[in-house]
Formats: sequence, C-alpha cells, structure tokens
Amino acid sequence: MAQKPSIPKGTRDFSPEEVAKRNYIFETIKRQFKRFGFQPIETPSFENSSTLMGKYGDEGDRLIFKILNSGDFLRKADKDALDEKDSIKLTPSISEKALRYDLTVPFARYVVQHQNEIEFPFKRYQIQPVWRADRPQKGRFREFFQCDADVVGSKSLWQEVEFVQLYDSVFNGLGLEGVTIKINNRKVLSGFAEVIGEKDKLIDFTVALDKLDKIGEEGVKKEMREKGISEEAIKKLQPIFNLQGTFSDKIKGLKTILETSEIGRKGIEELEFIQNAIEEMPLKIAKLDLDVTLARGLNYYTGAIYEVAAPEAVKMGSIGGGGRYDDLTGIFGLKDMSGIGISFGLDRIYLVLEELDLFPETVTQNTKVLFINFGDKEAMYAMKAVEKLRNENIVAELYPDSAKMGKQMKYADKRDIPYVVLAGEEEMSQQKFTLKHMKSGEQSSLSLEELKQKLNS
Repeated sequence: MAQKPSIPKGTRDFSPEEVAKRNYIFETIKRQFKRFGFQPIETPSFENSSTLMGKYGDEGDRLIFKILNSGDFLRKADKDALDEKDSIKLTPSISEKALRYDLTVPFARYVVQHQNEIEFPFKRYQIQPVWRADRPQKGRFREFFQCDADVVGSKSLWQEVEFVQLYDSVFNGLGLEGVTIKINNRKVLSGFAEVIGEKDKLIDFTVALDKLDKIGEEGVKKEMREKGISEEAIKKLQPIFNLQGTFSDKIKGLKTILETSEIGRKGIEELEFIQNAIEEMPLKIAKLDLDVTLARGLNYYTGAIYEVAAPEAVKMGSIGGGGRYDDLTGIFGLKDMSGIGISFGLDRIYLVLEELDLFPETVTQNTKVLFINFGDKEAMYAMKAVEKLRNENIVAELYPDSAKMGKQMKYADKRDIPYVVLAGEEEMSQQKFTLKHMKSGEQSSLSLEELKQKLNS
C-alpha cells in the first residue's frame, strides 16, 4: 500500500492564489525598501552553528534547527556524551551547521566578511525564509519568510525615525489601518534593572518582561521570582506596569522612575528625539506608541526596540519588530559598527489582510482568455492569435487537447477565466474569432485587432 503523503508540522504548501497574495505583500514591501534606498542581498539558508549559537539567548538557541553532519555522523561523536545520552554535549560533535533562525545575525556575518566591498553606512534589505523549532499555532510556523531592512555604520537617531516611517509606508501601501508601532529602548530597561537593584539579572528581567502580553503581570512576576529576582525589586517595578496615557505622559512617568539612572535617562532622551521628529512629520496610517514593558528578548539589542501590533480587531501576535544593535558585528571581529534593523512578519501580515478582506481583487487575477481547441489546424490558428495577445500583455492560453467542448468550458469556469474564444472552420475562413463572456454568455464575432481592444478594455 502506497504511503500517504504529508508535510512536517509547522510547514505549508501554497496554492496559486496564496502565492499571488504573498507576492503582492512581497512586492509592496520591496517597493518601499527601494524607495528608502535599501539594497538587496541574499545569504545561505544554513550557516555554521558557531555563527548562530549564543546570539539569541538560551530560549532562542533551543529553537535553532541543527543539521546532522553528512555521512557517518556518529563516527566522530563525543563518546562520553553519547553514552550519557546528553544531547546538549553531543550536538557540537554531530552537527556543525544549522538553519538560520533569523536574517540579522547572518547579515552581521555578511558585513564582517564583505567589509572591504561595502560602502558604509550600508542599507540592505533581505527577503528569505527562516526556520525555528517552535510549537506550531495560529500565525506561528516553523518555516516562514522574514522581510528585513537594516542600516549598519551609523549611530544617528534619524535611522530610528526612518524605520518608523518605513513601517508606516508599507502598511499604508497595504491599506492596513489600525496598526500600532510600539517602541521602547533597551537603555530604559537597563535603567529599570539598575533602579530596582538587579543590574546583574538584566537578561532574566527582560526575558520575563517580554512575555507580559502572553502571561500577564502576575505571570511575569512569578517568572522573575523563579529567576531569583527579589520580592523587594519586584515591588519597585510596580510603577512600570501602571504607566498609561499618551507617549508624552509615559515619558514624564519614566523620568520620575529613572531619575537616578544615567543610562535610563539616556534612553529617555533617545525616545524623545524620535517622538519629536514623528510629531513634525506625522505618520500616514500607523500609530506610534511607547510601551515601557516591550523588551524583545534578544540579547543583541542595545537601543531602540520596535514591535508592530496588528489592528485590535484581529487576534494576532506581532507582525513586525526590530531595534538598534551597537555591538552585533563585534562578535565576528568588527568593532564599533552600530546598526539598526526591522523585520516584517509576512505570514502574519497575510493572515491579517485575509481576515480583514484587504487583498485587492486584481491580485489573484489569472488567465484572461482561453482558446478552445478544435483540432491541430484550428489550434495553429488559435496559437498565432495567443502569441499576438501575449505580446500585448494579455494573459491568454490554448486548451492543450482537442477534448469535448463541455470539458474545455468547464475547465475555464473552474479556473475563473472570464472569456473563451471559439475559432473553428467558419471563423478561420472569415479571419474572425468568436469571443464568449463566461458569466453573461454574451458572444461577439471579432477580428484579431478588435479582440485585442476588447480584452484590453
């Protein structure tokens, strides 16, 4: 008995309609990337494990897909680890490569490797798939595309401002109203850790805080206790959870909370710079909001951090995110190369547009006219017309087989092809074509020139 085909959990096949809709999002994002001066690059789907491991925190490292060494991979395995069944110790000896977890760390590797060919500041965009060994659920997949834009080689806060504008331009192009661009600053988070007396537990603090929207305030506090953050420190955190109001209101609250923290005050200054610039150049469609609990648990962020929330009507996680990283290339040997980047979550954006019915009808338009096949002689006559129509950018096809008329008509109907052309002996003798509109049934006899005009109207 033949094996029933299947695909791994967290992966998907895409129909022609789905691919067309995905390409619409890709093209909209790419158009804005180009408008803002970003250049395209591509990197391999897998990297050396040493490039990826240790860059995303413990939780991120666990989600990296490892690739077994080729050949007899157990031959060089760590025998002690194998005997002890210690997978963590065993992995480095049987897996030297891994699928990329995101596009940012590979980009940092790219910058270091190609630094002598790059003109800094370097603005790049990259649209490629990434892989994470996550638990599949709505909007969360193990294989998905990221659409990234980064600038390296500049510490200017105007880059932060430009990325807010870039997000706004993309969502405006997609007609996606009600999007919120949340912003915070890792210096503010460092300030929080400082004023509560837990400076040494910054990573534990931020990882827990980043889960606020998933596990709630009490869940965050519980996780902090489990990580060894004192009860007294957690009590000092309460004003953070209570900050509300406008961007300016929250800034005022932050200034009070972080009064004694120099790094915290620096973070506030950077947030104020971005806020003032956006007030001078209002966004078209998105809203900018300060979220002081936004942490994005990736270790490499050092300044501004972004997360984009879908419209409230759609129950969905973030549809984009990013931030400033001042020392990411340093891990590969290139010091003092500040960068900032953002990412668009294509798959979640797709689900949001689908749920809100925001895909234009033209996105999924396919073949406009199908020529009915009556036999080889008629097919040659039809194919000459098909070629001329295609030269006019009209999507035309000939049904490949001289099957029964009903079968060919049913094919056109199933594929939503709006027109069919009948060209038999009578039409050929008159150098004409009978055009039929599939929905109305209306028919007309037209010359090739008239056919072109009709299909182009």
